[in-house]
Amino acid sequence: SFSTRNCPCKMSQIPPKSPLASLFSERVNSRVDSLDHLSMDSFWLEVENIKQSSEAEQEECSLADVKAQEEGDAEAEWLQDAGLSDLLGDRASENDNIVLLSTLTKTQAAAVQRRLDTYSRSRRRKHKHPVRDVRDIFGVVSNGETVTQKEEKRPDQLWHDLQSANVQKQTQDYSCTVRNPGKEEVFNMDVAYSEQAAVLLKGSFLSESRRIKDGNALTKFKIPKGRLGVTRIGDLSAQDMKKIPTLALIELTALCDVLGFELKRNKAVKLKTAEKRLFGVPLNTLLENDQKLLPNTKVPLLLQALLSCLEKRGLETEGILRVSGSQTRIKSLEQKLESDFYSGLFRWDDVHQNDVSGLLKRFIRELPAPLLTAEYLPAFAAVQNIPDLKQRLQALNLLILILPEPNRNTLKALLEFLSKVVAREKNNKMNLWNVSTVMAPNLFMHKGLPNKIPEGKEKQLAEGAADVVRMMIHYQDLLWTVSSFLVAQVRKLNESNSKRYQFCDKRIKNLLRKIHADKDKVEKNQAEPSKVVKVHASLLLKDSLEVHLNNATRVADVLKQFQKNLCQNGWNIVNTVNLLKCNSSMESTNLLLYEVGGNIGEHCLDPDTYLLDLYHINPHAEWIIKQNPSYII
Repeated sequence: SFSTRNCPCKMSQIPPKSPLASLFSERVNSRVDSLDHLSMDSFWLEVENIKQSSEAEQEECSLADVKAQEEGDAEAEWLQDAGLSDLLGDRASENDNIVLLSTLTKTQAAAVQRRLDTYSRSRRRKHKHPVRDVRDIFGVVSNGETVTQKEEKRPDQLWHDLQSANVQKQTQDYSCTVRNPGKEEVFNMDVAYSEQAAVLLKGSFLSESRRIKDGNALTKFKIPKGRLGVTRIGDLSAQDMKKIPTLALIELTALCDVLGFELKRNKAVKLKTAEKRLFGVPLNTLLENDQKLLPNTKVPLLLQALLSCLEKRGLETEGILRVSGSQTRIKSLEQKLESDFYSGLFRWDDVHQNDVSGLLKRFIRELPAPLLTAEYLPAFAAVQNIPDLKQRLQALNLLILILPEPNRNTLKALLEFLSKVVAREKNNKMNLWNVSTVMAPNLFMHKGLPNKIPEGKEKQLAEGAADVVRMMIHYQDLLWTVSSFLVAQVRKLNESNSKRYQFCDKRIKNLLRKIHADKDKVEKNQAEPSKVVKVHASLLLKDSLEVHLNNATRVADVLKQFQKNLCQNGWNIVNTVNLLKCNSSMESTNLLLYEVGGNIGEHCLDPDTYLLDLYHINPHAEWIIKQNPSYII
């Protein structure tokens, strides 16, 4: 049995808050029941191993005191994390908030409105000055719909109107999302997930939830490539990626609101850190130290070394990850790594592979805060309560975008390794479900967080946690994609910030006039059948490439044209070394085209992006060809 008293873990569930949520809960239970035939023995064995390894260090474990937040505090923290903290003050600056609010969809705006209403009520109860209503500041809900004082509606009525408007306007966009059993399904990233959910719920398109019994026969999803291609995490500049977590948090909250669930987050707490160099050290600190040795390091060097060792000699080992190494040896190896790792004296060849896998899991568990973060660990665990697989993946996609960059990069490195383990299943006897059940306790149990598992829910939560890990491993390429609607919102933010609107008494009217003028300009540009633009390759050549764009011109076509001209024409060479590197394997796949400036910081373009469409969206950008970093010698 699973002792909640002795096992310091946190796998919170989202409590239902509506009849619709209750219906969802029934479906979740039936879905989890279908997992009964999939063994959970590895999960409980791993829990027992974790307990044994931590018993000797019981005194070192300090549970964080996470206090229950008073009414309104959670909403205030949410607004701050969502980049809307200025709305909390009595005389706050409004410009930044108006820019952000102007990019929101109707469901996202409604989610913001709900949190402001709750926060406002709590302040009034505490006899404080009431905060301003978002409608007083923003003046519009979405798409220019102004809410005047005479027309002001209750939040619930406003929410009903928004849902109705979405159904009438966007029902036609979602025919592809209706379930089609037995076939590859489309994963729509062009329209906000919360807007899709609102339409599906209104149209009674809810599918019967199902967990796939065969771990190797999970539903396949395809992201349809629009005219602007697909954007992966890493394709956007660091400056633009900083805007994504805020937008993703608002969208995740809106999605949960539509589905009838409350998004639960832990309050950020300060956890004690060990006075060590490797184990029990925060990710940020590890990376700062590693970057002194190797600049631009994105994943801790110790984790890289552990994964590399396992990839070289452990992928074929039967029961790798599941079979526990010697706890005494693992503790001794940890001490040796602390003293010898950075000096290069540690001998990996002498270490048994099961001990290396034990060190890997120990490294993850010993992080002062969970890899999935203390704030969002409950939300990751609660994904299991969403009955529809596609919506579970939508929520996971948003959660991964919310993660801090060090956590996200470290998680990706771990998941890529776990995929390699699964790919060698015939030799190591570790299928996707085995790997997921072993790794779930290491990701979802943390000594620094209190245990609040409801009585009788241990089995359901354990299976749900393992299933979340399974989804992250199997669908990681999809989950590490930045949705087109989020990229579009980033563009709007950049456009608004660059124009530096001066808001006076008529600021809202001027903003709307400007937005509509911009839309008219885009529509006018889109009428152009062709365009001649210059593409630069400043790191390779002095000359630029003139490209004639039409509706069929893609990024891949431009790169092939550049490659052809490079071989045939006598262009002025800027850097012979770079050119030789490029020519050593002169394939257009070795080159990348970047969109730089205008309404984006820097954007590595999908080879299937249609450039005339991109030009219409961002006419002021420069296009620069660079060598693919993967091919740099």
